[in-house]
Amino acid sequence: MGDRSSIEWTEATWNPTTGCDRTSPGCDHCYAMTLAKRLKAMGVAKYQRDGDARTSGPGFGVTLHPDALELPRRWANPRTVFVNSMSDLFHDEVPTEFILRVFEVMASTPRHTYQVLTKRSRRLTKIASELPWPPNVWMGVSIESDRYAFRANHLRAVPAAVRFLSVEPMLGPVPGLDLSDIHWLIAGGESGPGARPLEREWVADLRDRCADEGIAFFFKQWGGRTPKAGGRTLDGRTWDEMPEVAAKAAS
Repeated sequence: MGDRSSIEWTEATWNPTTGCDRTSPGCDHCYAMTLAKRLKAMGVAKYQRDGDARTSGPGFGVTLHPDALELPRRWANPRTVFVNSMSDLFHDEVPTEFILRVFEVMASTPRHTYQVLTKRSRRLTKIASELPWPPNVWMGVSIESDRYAFRANHLRAVPAAVRFLSVEPMLGPVPGLDLSDIHWLIAGGESGPGARPLEREWVADLRDRCADEGIAFFFKQWGGRTPKAGGRTLDGRTWDEMPEVAAKAAS
């Protein structure tokens, strides 16, 4: 996992940790868990530690990779980097000291923009004051339904230059989601066998609320059996908005 990514809203991935486990319904069809099982079978070294069979599975035990910490320093050209596409940096099994090392690498490579995404929002707020928050680090939380809208409340307490929400997989409407002090919102449907459907009204409501509040809106996919099965257009157009800081950096 590294230099390039097929994820529409980023350019590269960096996995200083791998492995995770289910924490809410959005994890039920986790692509990373499925991929880890395949990589374990292929003998990929990063994915040989198994997790709990009830919540994680083959190759997906939480594992630290200190040898991966230097990777962004070797990338000469600036890029947007999704941190831990195959894990959750704020998982309880990742020591605070290691999280700090990851943040120190991000702070020391200002040419890159880092996107960190977690479902463990309570731990994020607990240790946020111990971490450096340089302007090239964007912090986000995943929210799959209104039940988990509280994660945005935790995110608001974090002094990140960009705070973003990933409402994906979107499993229901989110009328209780407070968008104040949020800079970017990504929405998308679930993909893979047994993917749960995404309703247009749910997504359109988020898009309209983002427009009203001046928040950049990015629609990733409708989902289906494959990520691209349903396409990416909403009401006849593609929504690829990015936070204001990204536009300034590119100019």
